[in-house]
Amino acid sequence: MTTVHTTVVVVGGGQAGLATSWCLTRDGIDHVVLEAATAAHEWADTRWDNFTLVTPNWHCRLPGYAYDGPDPDGFMTRDEVVAWLGGYAATFDPPLREHTRVTTLRQGEAGGFVLESTGPDGETTWSAEHVVVATGGYHVPIVPPWAAALDPGLTQLESAHYKRAADLPDGGVLVVGSGQSGTQIAEDLHLEGRQVHLALGDAPRVARTYRGRDCMTWLADMGLYDTAVAQYPGGLAAREKTNHYVTGRDGGRDLDLRLLASQGMRLHGLLAGGRGTRLEFRPTLTAALDAADATYNSICADIDRWIEREGIDAPPPSRYSPVWTPDADPLELDLAAAGVTSVVWAIGYRPDYRWVGVGAFDGSGRPTHHRGVTAVPGLSFLGLPWLHTWGSGRFLGIARDAEHVTATIRESVGARPQVRRVS
Repeated sequence: MTTVHTTVVVVGGGQAGLATSWCLTRDGIDHVVLEAATAAHEWADTRWDNFTLVTPNWHCRLPGYAYDGPDPDGFMTRDEVVAWLGGYAATFDPPLREHTRVTTLRQGEAGGFVLESTGPDGETTWSAEHVVVATGGYHVPIVPPWAAALDPGLTQLESAHYKRAADLPDGGVLVVGSGQSGTQIAEDLHLEGRQVHLALGDAPRVARTYRGRDCMTWLADMGLYDTAVAQYPGGLAAREKTNHYVTGRDGGRDLDLRLLASQGMRLHGLLAGGRGTRLEFRPTLTAALDAADATYNSICADIDRWIEREGIDAPPPSRYSPVWTPDADPLELDLAAAGVTSVVWAIGYRPDYRWVGVGAFDGSGRPTHHRGVTAVPGLSFLGLPWLHTWGSGRFLGIARDAEHVTATIRESVGARPQVRRVS
């Protein structure tokens, strides 16, 4: 077994890990980036064929690197995101080791940290003064335990494994979850002519464009993506909120589940349980649709107030009015009778840090931190949703988060930023 010492080990070679490496490279701090697969691989591996960003392209900013294409207000496709991210490492040549999985992290007896990894060169032990965990917060898909009791003839898969409608057997599809992935996958299947059943959670929604501009551009101007999580109503509880559903497909549009229902999509409330081919739902459909629309209109009202306060010349305001309402909340579904042959689980993910043997977590297994820096000296996290602001889980906020975390490292090791920035 090889033993290697470095000042900083960055675990994860996605956008957060690469952004951290850019800052450390600029500051002349010795480090290594350990990536279990390939850099930024999840964009290619866990998104479906017709995936697009839901944030405008101009949001795509990393330290020393920003989208500079011809459509800043458009939405890159999966393959375009992969290509854009693929060009980042070449701008500063990070000390990246791909196909190297960290299996354990623990504190060293004499201080610092010890990590074990496996890779192309076998097993390696790393010692470091600092560790930045940049593996994100979406590790294990949430699937209810009773899913195993459903008819074995059903095809079941998690949203990360969905690629295209043609991969699923003929027949209807039940999508469980109405967050960003669930609603977009449901629409993708609907556009491919499939009979789709969608079980809604409590996700809110937002208009794609309002009063002449993309809503996310308005919200950025209003400072929503720069506001610290502690300043939001409920404080840190905002980290548990589900993101608003909308799509960037075909140039961007609202995801109006009522409209899709009027076109034949079958909507249901929260999925409560099931066995064989029989499913039970809670009577939450009407309330879920109403709550999502209320959020939609509330955000529009916030934009109205901003426009008025700033004296901006913009098209007149409007509000969403329902184009379809359910006659009743359906409480049961026989999958066989409805012709449903597949289930796509899009409930969400939970973190899995079992390889981190350091006491920096709360009772739910999530790291406790302030702006990514934990109470354990030298241990930080990056790439988490709401790490510091709403923008933290997006390209828009990664640079600021990486700068903050690497600044604490720089202060600890006594390094100074180099005058010439890496480009």
